[in-house]
Amino acid sequence: MAIVVRKAQVLDSVLLLLLGLLLVTAAPSFAATPTFGELYYNGEVVRTLVPPAEMTREGVDDLYAIPNQLAVTAVAPGDPDYHGGKWAFHSVTWNEGVTPYLLTSADAVLAAASAGDVTITRVPQNDFKCPIQP
Repeated sequence: MAIVVRKAQVLDSVLLLLLGLLLVTAAPSFAATPTFGELYYNGEVVRTLVPPAEMTREGVDDLYAIPNQLAVTAVAPGDPDYHGGKWAFHSVTWNEGVTPYLLTSADAVLAAASAGDVTITRVPQNDFKCPIQP
């Protein structure tokens, strides 16, 4: 009976070692699996691939980061001006005395700026690439 226990122990050890090797080998692919984020485009919520990647060039697709709400994009797949999510980052801040309200499109962001409700600041060092799910 002692020999059977030892064989079972050896078998358990081998299985644990193989499982450990499998997990170590597979871990990088699990870590590379993207998760999804969301932002507004023309009043609709669209999904993005996250995490964003750094870019070597300046962004071209306008993205508006607004405090306490989803960001807003001016373009998405199917739009002739969409460049794959090469985001030109704009910080949007509410002006003093304005009660924040929901902005769900680039037109709404620009209208809020024209009305004096928000200030839009271009921040090129925050540009990034993060495509929208079609």
